[in-house]
Amino acid sequence: MTLTATLAHIDDTLDTALARLDGLLRIPSISTDPAHNADCEAAADWLVADLQSLGVKAEKRPTPGRPMVVGHVAGDGPHLLFYGHYDVQPVDPLDLWDTDPFAPEVQDTPHGKVIRARGASDDKGQLMTFIEACRAWKAVHGHLPCAITFFFEGEEESGSPSLIPFMKANAAELSADLALICDTSMVAPGIPSIASQLRGMLKDEFTIQGPRIDLHSGHYGGPALNPLREISRLIASFHDETGRVAVEGFYEGVHEVPDDLLRQWENCGFDEHEYLSSVGMTRAHGEAGYSTLVQQWARPTLEINGLWGGYQGAGTKTVIPAEAHCKLTCRLVGDMDPDRLRARIRKHVEDRLSPDAKITWDQNLDGSPAAVMNTDRPEFEAARQALSDEWNREAVLTGMGGSIPIAGFFKQILGLDAMLIGFAQEDDAIHSPNEKYNVQSFHKGIRSWARVLDALSHSG
Repeated sequence: MTLTATLAHIDDTLDTALARLDGLLRIPSISTDPAHNADCEAAADWLVADLQSLGVKAEKRPTPGRPMVVGHVAGDGPHLLFYGHYDVQPVDPLDLWDTDPFAPEVQDTPHGKVIRARGASDDKGQLMTFIEACRAWKAVHGHLPCAITFFFEGEEESGSPSLIPFMKANAAELSADLALICDTSMVAPGIPSIASQLRGMLKDEFTIQGPRIDLHSGHYGGPALNPLREISRLIASFHDETGRVAVEGFYEGVHEVPDDLLRQWENCGFDEHEYLSSVGMTRAHGEAGYSTLVQQWARPTLEINGLWGGYQGAGTKTVIPAEAHCKLTCRLVGDMDPDRLRARIRKHVEDRLSPDAKITWDQNLDGSPAAVMNTDRPEFEAARQALSDEWNREAVLTGMGGSIPIAGFFKQILGLDAMLIGFAQEDDAIHSPNEKYNVQSFHKGIRSWARVLDALSHSG
């Protein structure tokens, strides 16, 4: 029995694989909305039944929130843990959808066939590429290529509140040699990608209080401290004229991209013009001296995500507001410590406060460090070659501008290195109306995982 036979079986059964995906996509498993609790339970049950049909010892595990799905199959060779999530984002605004988000459609587009539905790309379609690869392998060989633990959560789109406690409580059961994650995209169409690093995240929020109450600008304009003016001055101090963050110590733990990795990025097919022009920009506005791709993948940021205060209604109200508010986030890279950085940002602001200005900080201290993959492990080269063989194009180790905290949790809690391979496209409209997943991404994603499983089962 050969890999060739498994790939042929995948090709021959694509329609039935698409039909199975259709069944999962029809379940409106929106984790953030309590009205869909039963739907999340139904999605978990669906996955348990599907895994059991492959001979996997799978079950639904309760949590204080949405259930986990855990399944095990024994085997020789390495022990792999595959992670995905079955919950999806809300569909609002519904009137911007061209189709029912939970009535999947395969549609013809100028760039090929797509599966249109909420969760098609994030993450049900991607999750099912791995399951379908396992199904094809089992059908041809009678068993799976190695020991595999399947680990699916139902709260990824709502902050994963149950994930860390569950992982800590079940660390021994979830132990493996390597974690696999399929919740990422390809760097460009047709270019297979393995994420080598993910930026971390730090969130904070503050309020500037000035006068005791809103003031008449005719009576107090001039003498009074205006919180909107104060907060604007503070925000302006975050960056210098080159786009570099001016907070003292901000870049501690930041490393330059190694030359060999930088060369891969420079030749990975990234279209800077398309990336910028697709959102109405003509140039990159980040740190001077770094390419657009390096700014996105390997440099930290401090962004203002919300800024408000004062009168918001129609017309004019001659008022000096009592308060102004700011929400900010930082994307972290390398060895940046979110707690240490939060303290430095707060000190930067507090050191610059004017007399009579008072500040209140949010107490929800949310932050996670960047995740840097151990690409020196031989499994990464084995997987890279397997992807290159499937796509007839050299696979690349990429960075990612976003954050996938689970990769860091695997390392921190389970001591597991993670490998992130995904087949989504940048235009899949995840989290947005009219989400889609290319049929080619689904088909070749299944084939890719079959090749990766074959390569990993022999890499040790």
